[in-house]
Amino acid sequence: MRLKSIPKKKLFTRREFLHGTTMAATGFFIVPRHVLGRGFLAPSDRLTIAAVGAGGKGADDLRNFYGSGKVDVAYLCDVDDRQAAASIKKYTKAKYYKDFREMLDKEHKHFDAVSVSCPDNCHAVAAMAAIQLGKHVYVQKPMTHDIYEARMLTEAVKRYQVVAQMGNQGSSGEGVRRMQEWYNAGLIGDATDIHVWTNRPVWPQGGPTPTSTDPPPQELNWDLWQGPAMATEYHKEYLPFSWRGWWAYGTGALGDMGCHLIDPAFKTVGLGYPTEVECSVASIVEKMWNPAYHPESCPVASIVKMKFPGKPGKPDVTLHWMDGGLLPDRPEELGPNEMMGDEDGCGVIITGTKGKMMCGTYSENPTLLPTSRMQGLNVPQTIARVPEGHYVQWVNACIAGYGKNELSSPFDYAGPLTETILMGNLALRSYNLKDASGKFTGRKKLLWDAKNMKITNFDEANQFVRRNYRQGYTLGV
Repeated sequence: MRLKSIPKKKLFTRREFLHGTTMAATGFFIVPRHVLGRGFLAPSDRLTIAAVGAGGKGADDLRNFYGSGKVDVAYLCDVDDRQAAASIKKYTKAKYYKDFREMLDKEHKHFDAVSVSCPDNCHAVAAMAAIQLGKHVYVQKPMTHDIYEARMLTEAVKRYQVVAQMGNQGSSGEGVRRMQEWYNAGLIGDATDIHVWTNRPVWPQGGPTPTSTDPPPQELNWDLWQGPAMATEYHKEYLPFSWRGWWAYGTGALGDMGCHLIDPAFKTVGLGYPTEVECSVASIVEKMWNPAYHPESCPVASIVKMKFPGKPGKPDVTLHWMDGGLLPDRPEELGPNEMMGDEDGCGVIITGTKGKMMCGTYSENPTLLPTSRMQGLNVPQTIARVPEGHYVQWVNACIAGYGKNELSSPFDYAGPLTETILMGNLALRSYNLKDASGKFTGRKKLLWDAKNMKITNFDEANQFVRRNYRQGYTLGV
């Protein structure tokens, strides 16, 4: 099913609709807020949302939108009745669907925006369908499953002029803004190296694809859950959370945490697209001294290194990613009893020509190194804060209309960030590629042409830039 898109010239905001349609001819007028009374929001100041993904993180997203007092949750969509149960009970007036394509096709005239919070595999097709209908979108991280999808969504937001934010909420926090101000003030000089690490995966991955099958739960529509991925038989190992470790559905540890952890470095240093990437992976040892690599599943642990070209007069920047419990060397400037990163085993260290800075997940607890540099530190605040938070920032921007309000993670920023993260995954998936003779050929540095979205020195890796969708799903471009 392909949804019919609205030409750009016919797009209009909810505010414009309510103020400018022929409803005025029937005697209907928008009453000013001061007439309605304190605390009452006029219809033009409310946002009606449809949700693709009503359970888990989707339910949490809805709670944050609804808590603004400016949102009506009108439609819920989920493929698993068990996951959606709490939201159905909470939003009693919302109509419930199983297939987001049907919901968008039938109900698109009755809502303003779409929250997309489902497995990574479906982010792009659901978000693009909404964007092409002129709907604002909030898309959970990572923005997409594939590099090509991220580029297409970034371009579509500009073409259809909708408000779009990625759900990496730390991007609206205090920490990243303090780090930007320190960096802009020259406290660590020019960045040269960035180390980012996470304790993920905290779900099983790295093993073989299940050969047995399980009957899917009665409440789950397994066919719809798979979305654009090629159809396969249900197995309990995929749900409810382990899907993150399978390339068909998830994006591994890097996709899960990269948007939270690489974001402060990406934003602080002003990184763009990488030009080269290389990696190493850890595999499950199935027999003594015999590690086994399973290409359908994300690795047990990995190291990814990406290079970013320096701006004029500035050095190149190398980003080092580690997951699965791997850690970078402890900075000499950090005291023996001081924590590196955060308690969850995640962190970021930015090394510059004049010093270092460090933070935890969501840019929390930022500090200069050594931490004694924080004593008496007084750097002027030059970057606006987001006291309303990441979610309400997007709600307010949607109500104001395209281009009116600033966002912390708009798609023209979140797109390149997501592409960077997915470039790491492309390297991981290419690591054990073999040629026709059975020789490993993927264990090399990959050179990236960002403009054309192409690996220039190893064509076999380009299969991971853009995947094929199964019948019934399309990106619509």
